[in-house]
Amino acid sequence: MAVADNSFSMSTMFNALPYSKGISGFIPPPGFAPRASATPLHAALFNLMTDGEGVSYFKGMISKSDKTVLQRMASLLTSDSDYFMAIVTNKYGSRRVQKLLGKSADADALFCAAILRRFLHITTDKYASYVTIRAMVVFDKEMKKAMYEHILYHALDLACNQHGCIALNDIITDADDPYYRDQILDLIAKNARCLSNDASGNFVVQHVLTLYDLRITHDIAVNLFGHCVELSSKKYGSYIVEKLLEAEESMVVVVAELLECDGDRLMRLARNEFGNFVVVKALRFTKEMSRIDQFWGLVQKLMPFIHLLRRSHGSNIANILDSFRLRC
Repeated sequence: MAVADNSFSMSTMFNALPYSKGISGFIPPPGFAPRASATPLHAALFNLMTDGEGVSYFKGMISKSDKTVLQRMASLLTSDSDYFMAIVTNKYGSRRVQKLLGKSADADALFCAAILRRFLHITTDKYASYVTIRAMVVFDKEMKKAMYEHILYHALDLACNQHGCIALNDIITDADDPYYRDQILDLIAKNARCLSNDASGNFVVQHVLTLYDLRITHDIAVNLFGHCVELSSKKYGSYIVEKLLEAEESMVVVVAELLECDGDRLMRLARNEFGNFVVVKALRFTKEMSRIDQFWGLVQKLMPFIHLLRRSHGSNIANILDSFRLRC
């Protein structure tokens, strides 16, 4: 693509790119299966974007480029979905595409379209997911709206993915649109049970609880009611229940379930390597928040098993019970 204006054309950029001299034909970059329309410039640009030793060259080139140049570069980078994926799934390629975002509205429009075409694949990739995260910070309102629609549609798939859950958590943290933020949080709360039992999804539930949104926290607690004891006996599930105990609105829901289970089951939870932390926290927070009825309810259920608690992970619980027995 030649341009007649002045400072830039694709051919002059090609001549300036590293590793381009001496290339007489198209040499496909690793991980990219070129279409018939691919050119030697694609290979040179791929090298520029993904070479681990080309950091300073890339920075220098971008610092001297105007918006027209950036748009042409974005046009080439996004001209083929497979080509774009091969770049953004590369460690260095992802970082350099992130550097290009937010510098030109026209270039951003091209990047936005490219991300949306492969949204789920990009946002669940170890490196490419950071392109989505960066895009949600720097894109304009209309582009973000289109991105939010895809995030909302794929939210549960992202939450249950090793890398997608990290991206979703970052997107939730930085969400600047109240409508879409609430929609995403409501979806997480509604699906709290399945997410809490998922190896990746539980991290999203934990993250949402750290936002200390009382409405969402209460909704999560209500949707987990009847499953808190089971979750408390698991490593990551216990983290979720512990966080629910930190807010009074959700604490009363969790403790109500603990009080509903029979004494033997509560005793087994108190002796569990993870559950004992939940029971300790339930005792501590019911007392600190002056929920005396719930506090004494727990004490009375646990007291008959104090001798068993002393010889297990529940020793801290036994100490708490001892302290109150002595006072009485």
